[in-house]
Parts: sequence; C-alpha cells; structure tokens
Amino acid sequence: MVDSDGNWDYHLRILSASARDSTVSDPALLESVKKLTELCKAEKSDDLAARVYPYMNKLFQRSIASIPQSSSSGGLLLLAILQFFLDFGETVLHDADPSLRAFFRSCLSREFADPVIAEATVEFLIRNRKKLHTSFPTLLPQFFPLLLKLIAWNGEKLEKSFMKIFPALVAPGSFLPLFPALVDLPVLVVALEKVGRSCGPLVGSSIASIKSSRAPEMLLALMDEAYTGSTIADGEGDSESEDSSAIDISDPVFLDLLKDENDGIAERHITSPAIAAAIQAAIGGPQSDRLKQSLKIAPNLLDIYFAIAMRDVNDSLICALIPMLMSRNAALFSDKIYSYEVRKRLLEFMLASFQRSADFIALLKKPIMDRLGEAYDSPEKTELALQLCWAIGEHGGGGESHKDAARELFESLELLVYENLSSSRLGLRQQPGLSFSRTSSMSTSGAGSERPSQSRLLCFVVTAIAKLAAWHRELLPRARVSLAKICSSKVLCSILAEENIHLSDGYLGPVWFNISKVKWNGT
Repeated sequence: MVDSDGNWDYHLRILSASARDSTVSDPALLESVKKLTELCKAEKSDDLAARVYPYMNKLFQRSIASIPQSSSSGGLLLLAILQFFLDFGETVLHDADPSLRAFFRSCLSREFADPVIAEATVEFLIRNRKKLHTSFPTLLPQFFPLLLKLIAWNGEKLEKSFMKIFPALVAPGSFLPLFPALVDLPVLVVALEKVGRSCGPLVGSSIASIKSSRAPEMLLALMDEAYTGSTIADGEGDSESEDSSAIDISDPVFLDLLKDENDGIAERHITSPAIAAAIQAAIGGPQSDRLKQSLKIAPNLLDIYFAIAMRDVNDSLICALIPMLMSRNAALFSDKIYSYEVRKRLLEFMLASFQRSADFIALLKKPIMDRLGEAYDSPEKTELALQLCWAIGEHGGGGESHKDAARELFESLELLVYENLSSSRLGLRQQPGLSFSRTSSMSTSGAGSERPSQSRLLCFVVTAIAKLAAWHRELLPRARVSLAKICSSKVLCSILAEENIHLSDGYLGPVWFNISKVKWNGT
C-alpha cells in the first residue's frame, strides 16, 4: 500500500472511531471521508476500497438513524459517503439505490431549505448525473417534487446549476405529473413560506411532520392570499371565519403541494373546490423576493420541459398532456407577466404538437369540443378557442382519414357561428388582453388596440369551416349554408366591415378567400 501523504491510517482511525460513537458531526470526519475516497481513487486498489467500505456503510446507517434526534446537519457527510458508494459500489458489491433514497427521504426532506445542503446536493447530482441516469434512472423522476423544493426555496442563486439536472427529472413516469408542478412552482413557494411562518424554520424539520400541526389550517389562507388577495388572520377572528378557512390534512391540495415524491397523479389540486373557485382571481399583497424569482424561473423550466417533450417523449404521452394544457390555460397563478409567459408557451406547444401529429386533433375531439363550448367564458378561453379553430382548419380536423371526427368538429364550429348570429353581445363588448395571430404569434393588446374578441373568434371559426370543407368535400353543402347565413347577417356584416377597417388582411383575407373557395369548389 502506498500512502503518499502518510495520512491513510490517521483517516481510517477517525472513520473507525466515528462509526462506533456519536461524533459523526465532527468536521474532521467529513474531511477523512473525502480523503479516503480520494486515496482509493488514486491507488486504484480494490483492497483499499474493501477495507474502507464497512466503516463507510456503518457510518452512513448510523448518521441516517440519528437525523431525527440530531440538532446539527449531517447532509454534507452523507453526500460524501454516497460519493464513495457510487465510485466503488461495483467493487464492494454495494447497491447505492437504497442509500440514495434514504438520503432523500430522511435528510434532504428536512434540509432542502439549507442553502449549503441545497447547493451541495445539486453539485452532487451534476457530478454523478451520467451514473445516476444509467444505473438509477427512476431515482430523480421519483423525487422531483422534493428537488423542485430546492429551486423553489433557493431561487436564482441555484437556477443555473439546477437547469443542468432538470432534464433528468423528466421520464415516462414523471412526464405528466411534472407539468402541473412546474406551472404551480410559485404556489409551492408561497406554501413553503406560509408553513415557515406558521410552524417555524423549515431547516431541520420534515414537512411531513406538520400534518399534526396547525399548518393544514393555514394552507387555505395561503391559497386565498395567492389567488384572491384576501388574508385570514392567524389565530384571531370569529369562529365562523376560522371554520370557513379550515382545511383537512387529507385534502389533496395540501398533500399535493408539499409532497416529496411522485405519486403518479398528474392533476390533482386543480380539481380542489377551493382552488377552482378562486383560480381566476388576482394576487393580493406584496410579493416576496423568493416568489418573484419563482415567477421568472418557472417559464424557463417549462422551456426545457417542452423541448424534451418534442425531442424524446412518445406521442401517447404528448396526446395525454394536451388536455392538461387546455385546462391550465385559464388556471394559472394570477401574476400578469407570469400568466402571459406561461400561456404563450402552453399554446405554442399545443400547436407544435398538432403540427407533429394531426391525428391528435381527431383523438382529442371531445376535449377540443368542450373548450370550444367555453369560448365565451373568459378572454383566456376565447384565445384558446381561437387557436383550436385555427388548428382544426389547418389540419383538416385530423386529416382526410378522420371523417367522423371532422364532422363532429364541424358541428361544434357551426354551433359557434349560430351562437354568434343569435347573440346580442356580438361586437358590443371589447376584451383587452392577449392577441394571437393565425400562426400563434402573440402580442399584448393595450388600451389603444383593443379588439372585439367575439368577432375575432368568428373570423377564425369561418376560416376553419371553409378549410374543413376543403379537406372533406362531404361537408361542402353544410359549409355553404353556414357561410351564407353569415353573409346574410346585417349585424355580422357591419362588425366584419368594422374589423376590416382596423385589422389587416391577416384576419379577413383568408376568411373571404375560403368563403369563395367553398362556394365555387366543384361548380
């Protein structure tokens, strides 16, 4: 054995002694673990690794067991031992998977808010990402909720390094559940901050332990603050107010926001009545720096997520994701810039998915028809309907082989036309907000550029009807009837004429072109 530094025996004695007594928090122990690992690598000796391993393993188990009773952090020591397990696991016949999971569940779940532990954990994952991907491919996807807490709590100072490990969180089993977690990253931040204020510092205590505390009661107050702007006094006020704000610890909102592991459920807290009732409301009160950072980080994570989806994810998962995009389009954290940035990405990915496989339109005809039926509910839903109309027409309702789906979609478009014709609201209400072109480019409409969303929607519907009839000739007679009714409507013609004054041919040109195309096609 060659010990160039003359310290092998010294470090081994420290390791041996620490494995027997309770001095696991001694800073010298961390240095000895790192030094022994370096010496084993330098010597490239299986015998050295085999000699060190029993002490490393015993120390790891002792450290994990002592975490609930320990007042000091053992995260750095555990990461150093895990590095030894990954480097020499094959040599000493040690499966590192249970050890890695024990670290996440017992240590990181308690210390994710410690910036030192958070940074060291991300660096460890970056350093070993290839090994983790090949040997433990399900590990990071399983613990993505816990890892998102790292970036949610530590913010921009961890963003650059976290982006390097984020692709490893995307896997078949985590792809769908990861989407709502990314969209709701700001909500997670507010939840963690609320729990911290209600139950004390997050460092050193497991989030799971707050189930028996007062934190569940505070979660509804948190969601009211995030989505409605109202505040509920902590521990004060009348009993009626407190009863109305209470939330059971088994409520899926609470469990889903603060869970540490992927349970495979893709969409849960949007179905909560408390959230569904308040999702459209604006944020109230000042935003913390941590929340402001999460509002910028989440769109960047979505960019990576959608890029991975288009490159690596199969069609079945993308097809399952699209209805989730539709449902979350109008259910976003109500920060103006944030909702604009996220909504832009959702709709662009949806249209890109239809471009990748037009079959999705036919397969998803039911949720698409449901969204068309909600076109007048809100400006956000109107914009979604605009894009769906464009996609239906552009891709022929899924293509020539999907005649039944095209017919059902055509009927939904017809219904929109007749609702416009019979609605006295048409052209009388202007809705400022986001503006989309036929090709899904986006801009922000200001006070001087407000457009009647109803008439804009009608232009898209007419174009979709004409294009569908061009794809499916059996729809031509019905298309002629629908478009003739539009042209004969004095109210509609006056509105379209007004639109023609304010808008370029980007909207009306294709409408009149397709009307004439359908009218004269085959004659």
